[in-house]
Amino acid sequence: MKPRIVRSGIVALAVAASLSACGQQAGSGSSGAAGVAPLAAGSGPDVPYSLGTFERNGQAMLGLVLRETQVVDIAQANAAFEAGNASAPKLAVPADMTALIAAYDTGWKERLAAIARAVPAEGAPAYAYQMDGLKALPPVRPAVILNAGGNYTEHSQGIAAQQARSGNAPAPIQKGVAAPGIWERKADDPRPENPYLFIKSPSVVAGAFDPIVMPRGRTNIDFECEFDAVIGKKAKYVPLDSAADYIFGYTIQIDVSDRGGRGDRKMGGSDWLIGKNHDTFGPLGPVIVPRQFLKDPLNTRHTFTLNGDVMQDSNTNRMDYNIYELVHYASNILTLNPGDIVSGGSPAGTNIERAEPRWMRAGDTAVCTIEGIGQQKHAVVAEGASTN
Repeated sequence: MKPRIVRSGIVALAVAASLSACGQQAGSGSSGAAGVAPLAAGSGPDVPYSLGTFERNGQAMLGLVLRETQVVDIAQANAAFEAGNASAPKLAVPADMTALIAAYDTGWKERLAAIARAVPAEGAPAYAYQMDGLKALPPVRPAVILNAGGNYTEHSQGIAAQQARSGNAPAPIQKGVAAPGIWERKADDPRPENPYLFIKSPSVVAGAFDPIVMPRGRTNIDFECEFDAVIGKKAKYVPLDSAADYIFGYTIQIDVSDRGGRGDRKMGGSDWLIGKNHDTFGPLGPVIVPRQFLKDPLNTRHTFTLNGDVMQDSNTNRMDYNIYELVHYASNILTLNPGDIVSGGSPAGTNIERAEPRWMRAGDTAVCTIEGIGQQKHAVVAEGASTN
């Protein structure tokens, strides 16, 4: 079957319209709760949850994910909760995940926690669905995606080793100095270089189980299983010691990469547009885990398998610059907003480190798993004429 690729702008508009319609049908207050059984407030400790955007019967919905398998329609659950709790504040259902993130600290954090406590594992209401019966859409549509380059020690070492094997030994690294206004480097910092971020186009975002499409004529297609931070509020010149406060939560990205080059040495032969920005080269999700529910962002394992073979197995503790440092660095360059993505970069194991690379190709199955967040699984397919 030929993959169906839809322009991201059209998808985003359709998702927003669908979510808006859902919110109108199942919004807050008694009129929105018509036909929905009231949901009584629960008690006890917070119940961990994650958040996603899902499609059911052709309609997009914001979902609260419980116990990793149960997806609660937030609009319907909110209507039921307000019907069953007359004193609860009336909250307008956000149109999409970006709006939910922006509103999280103005009532929705408490509301989602209350819904999570109230929805039982057994005998769940009609607006709770099994996750495997829904289509996982990208959980958020970021306006900005920034990915770290060369940010895992062994990854950088592996690239250098392969270059040496190929007779292209890299030039000796000159220790970095401060970049005024962007990165203030301490005199005793042992790391040889400063953080490095590049832009990935939001138009290449795909769902966590959508096909990864091999671009026509391109054969050196690589994988990078990455740990991503989702920004929670406007961030500009964020102090390092408060960077964690600007992170809403965490998700998964496979930074699919074209290593085939541009065919010349213009600008040194480096071309991040070609290398990182073919359609479907930025799958996100399936969920975002709010930061309070991820045990330790600085010590989180992530793995990548290709057809069941382990190609990457690392931990965020191997980052040269941790996710907080990257958010701080990025915010010194441009303003980040709710829903934007900062990725920690790729661990070791990519094909540009291997003496005998195994590039992805049509027919493969690619799986990226991150501890405490979840898993992406993709069929790798050839590009068809209908995807133009």
